[in-house]
Amino acid sequence: MKRDATILMTLMGLEIGGAETHVVELSKALQKKGYRIIVASNGGVYEKELLASGIKHYRVPMHQRNVWNMIRSYFMLKKIVKKEHVDLVHSHARIPGFICGQLHKRMKFPFVTSAHGVFYTGMGLRYLTNWGQKVVAVSEDIREYLRNNYHVRNENIFVTVNGIDTDKFSPAISGKAVRKEFHLSEDTPTLVHVSRMDEATVMVTEQLISLAPALAKAIPGIRMLLVGAGERFEDLKAESARMNAAAGREVITMTGARTDVNALLSVGDVFVGVSRAALEAMAAKKAVVLAGNEGYIGTFTPDKLELAMSNNFCCRGCEAPTAAKLEKDILGVLQGMTPQERDAAGAYSRSVIMEYYSVQRMAEDCVKAYDAAWRESRERQYHIVMSGYYGFNNTGDEAIMLSMHHNIQAMGENYHITVLSNRPKETSKRYNIEAVYRFGIRDVYRALKWCDVLLSGGGSLLQDSTSTRSLLYYLSITACAKALGKKVMLYANGIGPVSGKRNRRLVKQVVNRADLITLREENSYEELLSMGVKKSKCFVTADPVFTMNGIAQEDAKKLLLDNGIPMDKPLVAVSVRNWKNIESFTDEFAKLCDTVVRKYDRNIVFIAMQVPNDYRTSEMVQKKMQEKSYILRGDFTPYDLISVIGCMDFILGMRLHTLIFAARKIVPLIGFVYDPKIKYYLSRLDMPDGGSVKGFDLAKAEALVDDIINHKADYVKRLEEKSALLCADAHRNERYLEQLLQQGRSKERMFGGEKA
Repeated sequence: MKRDATILMTLMGLEIGGAETHVVELSKALQKKGYRIIVASNGGVYEKELLASGIKHYRVPMHQRNVWNMIRSYFMLKKIVKKEHVDLVHSHARIPGFICGQLHKRMKFPFVTSAHGVFYTGMGLRYLTNWGQKVVAVSEDIREYLRNNYHVRNENIFVTVNGIDTDKFSPAISGKAVRKEFHLSEDTPTLVHVSRMDEATVMVTEQLISLAPALAKAIPGIRMLLVGAGERFEDLKAESARMNAAAGREVITMTGARTDVNALLSVGDVFVGVSRAALEAMAAKKAVVLAGNEGYIGTFTPDKLELAMSNNFCCRGCEAPTAAKLEKDILGVLQGMTPQERDAAGAYSRSVIMEYYSVQRMAEDCVKAYDAAWRESRERQYHIVMSGYYGFNNTGDEAIMLSMHHNIQAMGENYHITVLSNRPKETSKRYNIEAVYRFGIRDVYRALKWCDVLLSGGGSLLQDSTSTRSLLYYLSITACAKALGKKVMLYANGIGPVSGKRNRRLVKQVVNRADLITLREENSYEELLSMGVKKSKCFVTADPVFTMNGIAQEDAKKLLLDNGIPMDKPLVAVSVRNWKNIESFTDEFAKLCDTVVRKYDRNIVFIAMQVPNDYRTSEMVQKKMQEKSYILRGDFTPYDLISVIGCMDFILGMRLHTLIFAARKIVPLIGFVYDPKIKYYLSRLDMPDGGSVKGFDLAKAEALVDDIINHKADYVKRLEEKSALLCADAHRNERYLEQLLQQGRSKERMFGGEKA
């Protein structure tokens, strides 16, 4: 977005509060970057600061859920957007967000919101919330809140900080005027608390007021400055007066709303509070007790940094505050610490602000959100749903998912992907991608309803050798997408075997409705044609995993060492799986592994591609071996395992994606055939076929091992050539997808008249 763009900030008001201060500081920081900032709100004490900075303010009554005021605000904001030629709107609360969301639908301006906290979602209020095109969240826990409660896509959330002006909030600020105003001497023990005094935020304020007599008795001369205003201010002020009377002097001073919070903080020996006010106190080099309505962390020390940062110093999810905890920590700071220790605590607090909470970072994070919203408003957006065998701890299928996701995402930021997973939370957290539960009817329907294309993605999805239920699942997802009028692409599929006559008819009926079919092997192409699927839709490409990269090789070596795998000898990876007649195969295969260790002085490492199933088969072979071998155990990603494969001398494998990992890393391999897809890829890679699992020939396998060891350079050269070709074929999948998403083109022209 252009640097002189006009940005309209909308919020409820400009009275004392964390979100309000955030907007003021953000507006000033963006103005310094060259943006033209306009603010609209119901007004308040910070209006003067904005105007003094040259920032125009419009009074708009967005401070109440009053229908009349909301309608008025709608038309007032509409007029402002037109008059000021606003390029982007950034809303900072539920009501402004809702109103601007309605305007966004009509006026099509780029629209960003900020989430400063969590909202009550009951009584239909969830539907009053509009998070715009992009959301700026002030902490990681709010990011998760947005994802879990509002289904905001992770890619649309930009996490920032409550940026603090460290010149304004600084130990250099003089408190002379404040001391004079409130009759505080230099040696008066002073507690400062800053909070909005509304029903939802005053728990700690009430507890501090109740503690006044006890604190006055324990700490002679103590003063408590309680700063802020709100709906509870008057009754809290009256209660403070009663407590002062009980103490026989003024212990509590209710200051009301103030804009000179930096000067008030400068006189404090300890600060009590949360969120932005706590960060400002930290910047002012004060000892801080973190306590608020949402929880209690207590005296801030280095060991509490990670917890405090995780909830943006709001104490969300922590134990509840109590008067007893507060009293103990306040006394701990004012009585238990020397002035030097308090100063050291304050110095650490300020160092945290300087490192993590700069205004500059806050502004830069928002600009990233603005740029993303701006691009989204000007580019066509494509929404893609990926369906496959994802979230089942199968490394091969996870590798397919990640390769597809990475390659499609590389096509542009206007491609948005949702994955159907058996474990959506785990998939999202582990790989930072959008995922919904593959058996959640509402979630799947919602994803398909809003998508442009369904990708039935990779692997042998359409087969009935394991079960008909799996086949019916994938066909039903395809049928549902077509019923909703969506495009469907079978993306680098492996097909078959499909044995049942009824199942073959179903495949023909449903797959013929797909718009495009790419297949990872010729066998699958022939299988579909034999079922009556139209030839014109089918194109042979390659498995997406031929494009995959992993972690650094040095990290992979460290992973092996950390998991007890010695690196004193060349390593040979073995990948086996359970299959029919596996017992007789493992008897002979164990002898092959012993030969590799005994004759060629290699270490055997069993690698499980599906946990825990492959562990059991690996253990079966290992127990039958006479020589020592190793099983790599742990929670590894496909990125880890492809690079672990890259550390090997050569591979002995049944699993297809172990062989593909090896080819991608140019590691010679011998495959053992339990399925036609293994034989097919061994042929395309020009790598040795160790024979069928059913009739394993030990002598043949030993001869192949001998040949690989003695002629490794030849195998490497062949693999380099074949792997590069398959990588190029795999990338054709994205080109087909891109062409499918283009509108108004005939299929013959769209797909270039290519034939399989």
